[in-house]
Amino acid sequence: MKAIFESGGKQYLVSEGDVVFVEKLDVEEKKEVTFDNVLMVDNTVGTPNVKGAKVIGVVEKNGKGKKIKVFTYKNKTTTSRRLKGHRQPYTKVVIKSIVK
Repeated sequence: MKAIFESGGKQYLVSEGDVVFVEKLDVEEKKEVTFDNVLMVDNTVGTPNVKGAKVIGVVEKNGKGKKIKVFTYKNKTTTSRRLKGHRQPYTKVVIKSIVK
C-alpha cells in the first residue's frame, strides 16, 4: 500500500517500512507521529485530502543536515563579500502503517 502525504509544505510518497526525512517536527525520539494530511492512498485521490486516511510513523531521530556554504559578493568591490553557513534541521521518520 502506498500513500502520498504532506508535511512542512512538501509531499512524500511512502509505503510501510520506508524511512523519510521530513522538515523538523516538535516530537521527541521514539514517539509516534500521525500525518492526517493524506493526498492519495493506493489509487484513491482525495479532493484535496482522503477522508479518514492517516499515515502513522515513529520518530527515529531529530538532527541537522550537512552544512552548506552560502557565499555572496558584489563584483568589482572589495568590501562586499559575505560567507555564511547553514544546516537544515530534519526529523527522520520510519513509516509504521497506512490507514485507509
